[in-house]
Amino acid sequence: MTGHASTPTNGAPVRLHLLGGFRLLHGDTPVVVPRGLQRVIALIGLRPGATRSNLAGLLWPEVPEERALSSLRTALWRLRQDPCCPLLVSGDTVRLDPAVRLDVDDLVATAARVRDGGDPRAAADALAAGSRDLLPGWYDDWVLLDRERLRQLRLHMLEQLAVDHLDAGRHGEALQAALEAMAAEPLRETPHRLVVRIHLAEGNAFEAVHAFYVYRDLLMRELRLEPSPAMCALVDETLAPIRQATRRTPAARRHDPAGRRDDEVTAPPPGWTHREPWTDRGAPPARGVR
Repeated sequence: MTGHASTPTNGAPVRLHLLGGFRLLHGDTPVVVPRGLQRVIALIGLRPGATRSNLAGLLWPEVPEERALSSLRTALWRLRQDPCCPLLVSGDTVRLDPAVRLDVDDLVATAARVRDGGDPRAAADALAAGSRDLLPGWYDDWVLLDRERLRQLRLHMLEQLAVDHLDAGRHGEALQAALEAMAAEPLRETPHRLVVRIHLAEGNAFEAVHAFYVYRDLLMRELRLEPSPAMCALVDETLAPIRQATRRTPAARRHDPAGRRDDEVTAPPPGWTHREPWTDRGAPPARGVR
């Protein structure tokens, strides 16, 4: 590993970024790390305190254990030769140096503050935290697992933030958090449901119904599915008068060219007396006789 410039001072902050791609910084100086060693550092950051056997098995799953352990020993030796090494080795375990700040830890800590409530700074941090995927372009099994774990963590954090703002009557902030979650996963129903709830809480019936039908059309087009009963129930009360009026409308009203009311179309004119069509011409004709 080498820095682009001169070696940073010992007191410079060390930051490891895994969201949006691998970056190791000493102060503001990027540290160049070969791809093979990036995998070792990233896994150690995501598995704090993991044993050597565990790390070796995840990094080299297709080779015998002894060979995997040998590869890990070589990688750790190469990393520890560099003054920028961000790792601590203690017996059989390897972890990041406590001085290293990991962006994944920041996301997890922000989600915990949102869950616990009471920290006004958490709301601002939550909207920006974890907006990028973990190590995009990496397809190791352990990366895919943690990528999904962090994605779900962020989605639930944003939805919880939206609920908290909605309960407090902060509709604008609630809508912002819900839309952020919707952008992260457009087919997920929960943020769409929150958007409908927020519009209804503000008294914006049109916005609520529009948001519902936008999601319903998206879901039908992409997955051939309908929204859940819980989603439909949100707009049932708003749409009920419209649906009821539509059901009561008879065919005569829809097709009468004069535009008369239903009772004007169906009621007989004043003084009209019902008579069978043959009463003025004697008995009705026999069946089959013209």
